[in-house]
Amino acid sequence: MIALYSVNLRVMGKANLSLLRLETAYTRIGEGLGLDKTWSVILVGAVMSAALVFILYWFFGTELGSAIRATGNNPNMVRAQGIHTDTTVIIGLMLSNGLVALSGSLIAQAQNYADVQMGVGAIVIGLASLIIGEVLFARNHFFSRLVSMILGAVTYRIIIALVLRLGMPADDLKLFTALTVVVALFLPRLKEMRSQARHITKGNNHHADH
Repeated sequence: MIALYSVNLRVMGKANLSLLRLETAYTRIGEGLGLDKTWSVILVGAVMSAALVFILYWFFGTELGSAIRATGNNPNMVRAQGIHTDTTVIIGLMLSNGLVALSGSLIAQAQNYADVQMGVGAIVIGLASLIIGEVLFARNHFFSRLVSMILGAVTYRIIIALVLRLGMPADDLKLFTALTVVVALFLPRLKEMRSQARHITKGNNHHADH
């Protein structure tokens, strides 16, 4: 990450890069469909998200994609099957960083500027979005897990927007994000505790009936 800071400066040429009055993906689509900037951003985001979900669902259903998923679940078992786990980990990192680059380019075009500090703290936001999506929307099927990531990110942004509208100072946004991550990390445990309590209650009722 420290090394990539210098790489980003080399690619951008300077720390801040303005995209005002430049043609972007959103302006081109907005002009073609007669949409304003807000609706073109929503449209492009929705289309790209849906396309990525289907592409990733197809890829992770292939032999290579299944090997990457298996590596994340149980690397020892995968090595026992003769799969080189270092290779699958590297491919997974390449894929994830490619998605980061794609999302970063879309965000820069939507905001009409790029800054070398834009990615700072993004991993915390991603973690919160992922956990919220897993807890609220994910099911056992892999496709639903992919969709839950998008729904979790949207839900997180809605929460942030509502909190800001309620009057929370923007300076406290980082603190609120950290607290959101803590709550999101506790949600799976809370869900498990509720499931265990429900199971115990059913068991007690069953014994009481006898």
